[in-house]
Amino acid sequence: MSNHGNEAVTNEAVTRAQEQAAAEGRAQGLEIGWTVFSYLLAGMAAYGLIGWLVGRAVHVALLFPFGMLLGLGISIGYIIYRFGRQPGVGRPVVDRPRKEITGDR
Repeated sequence: MSNHGNEAVTNEAVTRAQEQAAAEGRAQGLEIGWTVFSYLLAGMAAYGLIGWLVGRAVHVALLFPFGMLLGLGISIGYIIYRFGRQPGVGRPVVDRPRKEITGDR
């Protein structure tokens, strides 16, 4: 008697598990990418708005672009602080629960 049938089922299950792990890794990468992108936009918008408001109050138009650049710099610093370090260096590994994705896949 041979175990070729069980072997095929096992190989198929392993392949399916590997494909699912790869898909979850890609989804996590996309989540991080969109988070970084939103930090960059939000920093520029928030500090650009602050610079624009202060610039209008003191009649200095250059505060708007300086505010945007300051917001971009602060955002890049925060992104490096949050995502640029390895998990084992100076902070514990925190495994956040994954958000459930609803809708069509």
